[in-house]
Amino acid sequence: MVSMGGSIPPLRCLGQAGPELGRCRGVSICPSGSRPLVPRAEQGSPPAVVLRPHSSLPPQPTVVVERWWQVPLSKEGRKPRLHPRRHRVYRLVEDTKHLPKKDLELILTQSVEDLGSRGDVVFVKKSVGRNKLLPQGLAVYASPENRKMFEEEKKLRQEGKLEAIQTQSGEKTVRFLKSCRLEVGMKNNVNWELNNEIVARHFLKNLRVFVPPHALKLPEEPITKWGEYWCDVTVNGLETVRVPMSVVQFMRPKTKRYRHWLALQEAQLAARKKELL
Repeated sequence: MVSMGGSIPPLRCLGQAGPELGRCRGVSICPSGSRPLVPRAEQGSPPAVVLRPHSSLPPQPTVVVERWWQVPLSKEGRKPRLHPRRHRVYRLVEDTKHLPKKDLELILTQSVEDLGSRGDVVFVKKSVGRNKLLPQGLAVYASPENRKMFEEEKKLRQEGKLEAIQTQSGEKTVRFLKSCRLEVGMKNNVNWELNNEIVARHFLKNLRVFVPPHALKLPEEPITKWGEYWCDVTVNGLETVRVPMSVVQFMRPKTKRYRHWLALQEAQLAARKKELL
């Protein structure tokens, strides 16, 4: 029902707002001479009760509209007079059906790939959060109580009272190192001994992984010959991965300058052969 007073409140309907009110579902105006929606109770009889069935469907989107032209005030005891066309023009106020859907804010209780580690606040689609993360216990709602609990846990980990956990990038690094094999090239015309600094440079050059020298551990016996060896890499001081390592003869990369130098050498050798002949 629409109240026709000094100010006309917005009309709420469940369909699309159109030029006529009849196109908006869920809104009904009783014109003059029409029968009211709920029958009046007769004298001596209990009031009529309207029962609405329970619906398990999600709530329908709401469209809020208001009249473009304000209805003039009517005399006391009389109904307001509506213009047949002017008062059927509406202005859209709110349309919840086409609003952008907001993501669900959650706090991870475990490390989830491509999302984060324990205690991280993430924003995911509602379907992902309600169908995967929440039922499996991988996350909880970001309520004030849960935020406070994980903040206290983070402080305790920083103080060293709780065991530290691996970060998301650290877990990816561990998985990558488990599938890698390092190749170290050493020259054969000089005496050499492999150390942590050389291995760290080859990690960055060949595997594109920055490994600080103090996070590397080589075999106790000195490595001075070519062969198959290993090295231990500690990621964030928590997990250690053993990476197989092959020490091979250093081969100069065939760059454009190197190919040009080889061509000059071949040309000089060919010229000397002609002179000798």
